[in-house]
Amino acid sequence: MATLLSVNVGMPKDVPWQGRAVHAGAWKSPVQGPRMVRQLNVDGDGQGDLAGHGGEIRAVLVYQAQSYQYWQKQLGRDDLTFGIFGENFTVDGLPDDEVCVGDRYRIGEAEFEVTQPRVTCYRVGMRLGEPTMASLLVAHHRPGFYLRVLTEGRVAAGDEISLTRKAPEQLSVAEIDALLYLPGRDPAKLRKALNIPALSPGWQQSFRELAAAQQPPQEPGWPGERASNQQPRQEPGWPGFKPMRVARIVPETPTVSSIYLAATDGAPLPEARPGQYLSIRLTVGEAAPTVRSYSLSSAPTADTYRFSVQHEPHGKVSSYIHAVLRPGDLVDVASARGTFVLEKSTRPIVLISAGIGVTPVLAMLHQLASTRDPRPVWWIHTAHDRAHHAFADESHALLARIPHSHEHIYYTSQTPRSDEPHITHGRPTAPSLAAINIPSNADAYLCGPTAFMDDLSGILRDHGLGIEQIHTEQFSALPAINPGVTATATVRPHQPPGPQGTGPLITFTRSGITTPWSPAHPSLLDLAEACDIPTRWSCRTGVCHTCITHLVAGDISYTTPPLELPEAGTILVCCSKPTTEVVLDL
Repeated sequence: MATLLSVNVGMPKDVPWQGRAVHAGAWKSPVQGPRMVRQLNVDGDGQGDLAGHGGEIRAVLVYQAQSYQYWQKQLGRDDLTFGIFGENFTVDGLPDDEVCVGDRYRIGEAEFEVTQPRVTCYRVGMRLGEPTMASLLVAHHRPGFYLRVLTEGRVAAGDEISLTRKAPEQLSVAEIDALLYLPGRDPAKLRKALNIPALSPGWQQSFRELAAAQQPPQEPGWPGERASNQQPRQEPGWPGFKPMRVARIVPETPTVSSIYLAATDGAPLPEARPGQYLSIRLTVGEAAPTVRSYSLSSAPTADTYRFSVQHEPHGKVSSYIHAVLRPGDLVDVASARGTFVLEKSTRPIVLISAGIGVTPVLAMLHQLASTRDPRPVWWIHTAHDRAHHAFADESHALLARIPHSHEHIYYTSQTPRSDEPHITHGRPTAPSLAAINIPSNADAYLCGPTAFMDDLSGILRDHGLGIEQIHTEQFSALPAINPGVTATATVRPHQPPGPQGTGPLITFTRSGITTPWSPAHPSLLDLAEACDIPTRWSCRTGVCHTCITHLVAGDISYTTPPLELPEAGTILVCCSKPTTEVVLDL
């Protein structure tokens, strides 16, 4: 019979880490005597990051004494005391390859249900002083698991653990963990996992997406591929940058110009999806080449790509494009990429933009008009005034070719004429959008300033659109995901401190930073953090794929082989370093 060996608790605290403070609850210690276990916690215990730990579904973390013995041998450690893996219950028995999600157990006065494996989290590595521990737990099939409290009650070390109900679907904790994080997924097991009512909602959602696509939407990979230090070389369009010729430049408004690019050899251009962008590399002055990304603003032809640039008064690159670039000039261009694309669907379409954010949705409108798409299409755009309304005539003509189109324009600083019923003075609001009868089953695509997209997304959600129906594009740095790291004042991205590196140049396109690589940084993620570039990560060991980033150009190798490689054209910055000059969409 399985036995509860130790009850471990600890309250969250700020722990110094890499020059920052991490609010963590992983520091747990054994307690003597009975402890009350309640719906959300063991008395005296807490979690530092409730987004990834704790709550009703993850009230109690369990780890096995047999896994302690395993890691003592694997890591060569003799200092692994109960609670060091962050668990509340240290148990004798209940191995991960036998316990199933949905199993129920009685311990002392309380009853529990298994809900999911442990989430991959860098803080277990912090606690043990083993940075790759999150990856090792998954790779060695020893994650541990969470319990939901069905009946509150007191528990104590020495209590026997009895099985009260076996799960209807026999999928072990180790199998469930491997389904999410490891390659070679079995479609039958994915379907089986979705029939487990006890499985936590977050894991259910991940498995629904996996079952539909057979690859993780946020953790894309190559099923069946062996772990490797090398990134797959297959890339969309063409690898890296290639020179293209400026065919013509067309002013659209006093501040916006469109640049048409053609292949230098006249060859047909690869087809790009509506909504994708090009990365352009320019040498401006004496500085290192600068990379910027611009959405394609029309459906590409076989001969040209068009992108459009708004002149920013203090923008080095936009000023160069408007004042210096001429037809016939050569520019380095990376192939079209991006996931903000018009999806195949039969649902109504809503295209919403503000200012120069019109460009990617205009490309989508070109696509819809070229096929005279029968779906209802709402075109909603906000501009300062008529003079600064880029592509006004072009979009109006395109909408005329779509049988069921609806055009709604907002001017923030100009009153429309009486013969312009589709133009309103002001900005889109909840009442004005409700009045134009956008259906709740529509797919919406938004591009514009971050605050604009946040406001409009909220209005659409209140109108009944689901989160999965609302697609947004953002060219500035994405919001950071740094679980547990104590917030500090925002710092503008800058060159890394200390001596300048002597390695290949690393360019972060969204942040406008180019800097030489230095081996003083363990990974590209560490370099980005040294530059105060907003980053997104969780495990920092190549498991969770939160740090996945588009590789615009260059080659990398992995310092720690990911358990599952990301899809071609992307890398995991948390465990990679450059082997050549690298351009990252970060």
